[in-house]
Amino acid sequence: MELDTVRLSRLRRIFHGGLNLVEYAGLLVIAFATTVAMYREVMVMFEAGKVDLSDLLLMFLYLEVLAMVGRYFESGQLPVRFPLYIGMVALARYLILDLKQLSELRMLAVAAAILLLTLAVLAIRYGHVKFPYREDATERGAKRTYGRE
Repeated sequence: MELDTVRLSRLRRIFHGGLNLVEYAGLLVIAFATTVAMYREVMVMFEAGKVDLSDLLLMFLYLEVLAMVGRYFESGQLPVRFPLYIGMVALARYLILDLKQLSELRMLAVAAAILLLTLAVLAIRYGHVKFPYREDATERGAKRTYGRE
């Protein structure tokens, strides 16, 4: 019985290491692809000889993806807020780019979606401050003030 426990433990370590390897490889692919896309966008701006607001918002999207990958590499955790930020910027970019083609109802729907994402971020931040995770309270001290993460 003890031999099976040792084998099972070894198998778990190997499986966990393999999953970590695949996870890091995927993150590197995402980071590399985002960097290539950002480079291409900069080249398009140079060729056009101008920078539009939509270009800047797209660059912010790329930066948020890179920040999300960096945060995941650093802490091993992915804050839910990062995809929400990306969604807000993507919706704002959509609103700006297609403003002339959008109906009033669609504009209101996109604006409402941005507002809902903003409220979700505020709710998450409030929850982290008011009800910190036990791990955070023990690791960082119960009196930790949550600044910009």
